[in-house]
Amino acid sequence: MEVLKKVSKFAGRYMAIIVLAIAVLAFFVPESFLWVGKDYNAFTRIVTVNNLLMVVMFGMGLTLKLEDFKVVFSRPKDVLVGCAAQFVIMPLLAFLLTKVFPLSPELAVGVILVGTCPGGTSSNVMTFLAKGDVALSVGMTACSTVLAPFLTPALTYLYAHETVTVNMVDMFMSIVKIVIIPIALGFIINKLFGKFTQAVVEILPLISVVAIVTIVGAVVAPNAEKLFANGILILTVVMLHNLLGYALGYCVGKLLHMSDAKCNAVSIEVGMQNSGLATSLAGTVFPDLALATVPGALFSVWHNISGSIVANLMAAAAEKKSAANAVK
Repeated sequence: MEVLKKVSKFAGRYMAIIVLAIAVLAFFVPESFLWVGKDYNAFTRIVTVNNLLMVVMFGMGLTLKLEDFKVVFSRPKDVLVGCAAQFVIMPLLAFLLTKVFPLSPELAVGVILVGTCPGGTSSNVMTFLAKGDVALSVGMTACSTVLAPFLTPALTYLYAHETVTVNMVDMFMSIVKIVIIPIALGFIINKLFGKFTQAVVEILPLISVVAIVTIVGAVVAPNAEKLFANGILILTVVMLHNLLGYALGYCVGKLLHMSDAKCNAVSIEVGMQNSGLATSLAGTVFPDLALATVPGALFSVWHNISGSIVANLMAAAAEKKSAANAVK
């Protein structure tokens, strides 16, 4: 168990590098991940993008406690501001980027899906590293995830219905199945078997990283040729979407006179999306649009890299400000 804990800690710390390495492997050696979801044997039939994402969501549920939702009631204004920024800034940014850059309808839908999804599961870790308000980050993630079955289909329809047919009922049911049910099960198990989950939680980073990198590999591998043809363009859009999300999220906090810790939390929560869900929804709700899964896969790789960098910069700024105040 101790070995697993050490490996899990290592995987969590270097997740961005691991995800990048797997993405490169899947790009240059697609055969390494083409087995995911194929009808080779019982194991490969079970290992699908949807099932892997359900594992990640179940793990998130295991870490949640009633206390994590207290911030929603004790500081409703902060959470409301954060969630509003999440579901206004990122979908609108996605839509505008699809108009500025010459993206195909498939790629445009994928970018919009990334924008309309809730906050990413790794945003809480990045907020902690950034010396941000972790309680606010957890509250925002929980809130945006609960709202996702309603807002993600509605916003996707708003911004993408002129490009493709958007079945909001199918999207709602997919999000409930892939996100809400696994999180609820994890939450209930954590409530009923607290001692057991406390032990398991320490190896969750390893399980989550394995699931996430497999999702990335499974999406990149079959689309390697298309990525080669469209890679620079879509990567530019993904990077701008993410970085502008950080910047505008931070600006919202500053405009509302939030503390630096709160601004850091809102910034990271807005900029980091549940891109795994976007990838899953693209494959489930838009099965005929193969390239729609690509933006989510690239976002998964990029936002873990950028999140680590942004968190380090924010932490350095916080330490510098704290040292300056100590001198005064």
